[in-house]
Amino acid sequence: MADTNKQFDQVTAQCRAIFIDKMKDYGPSWRIFRLHGITDQLYIKICNIRQRQETGVSLVGDDIEGNLRAVVNYGIMAIIQDRKGYADSIDMSSEEATELYDQVLKEAKELMLRKNHDYGEAWREMSKEGIVDMILAKIIRIKTIIAHDGKTISSEGVEGNYFDIINYAIFDLIHYDN
Repeated sequence: MADTNKQFDQVTAQCRAIFIDKMKDYGPSWRIFRLHGITDQLYIKICNIRQRQETGVSLVGDDIEGNLRAVVNYGIMAIIQDRKGYADSIDMSSEEATELYDQVLKEAKELMLRKNHDYGEAWREMSKEGIVDMILAKIIRIKTIIAHDGKTISSEGVEGNYFDIINYAIFDLIHYDN
């Protein structure tokens, strides 16, 4: 598990650097996203990855790893949006947004460590395609939960699914790094 801990940190450092660079370009403009919109962004990224996995071709030059990093970042933003609600304009500084990002990322890592303990790092035996399919299933679940006004009967809510999306995307990035 020491390798996973180190690999998680390496992959998420890349994601965080991209998040910070985007904040320099745009500020926390993502704060205007409602859960529908940010979940649609996740959907678009995963559909692009699946298309690339199936055809091996991207006409616009998007690469799988870049899209997976975006999935990590959009997943973290989605959790922030779920907790704080969306805003009609930028309502926080880039520094505050980065602090919230770091907090959610810390929670994602803690969850990953607990699940890895219980599941014995089963994700290492999963295919890259299978992980992407799991992420897509989680996105569809979120869309269904949102359509039901966030109410569930016997399953976790949107936040748990977003955390799973983040961690699955990180696992896939670790696969690509190897």
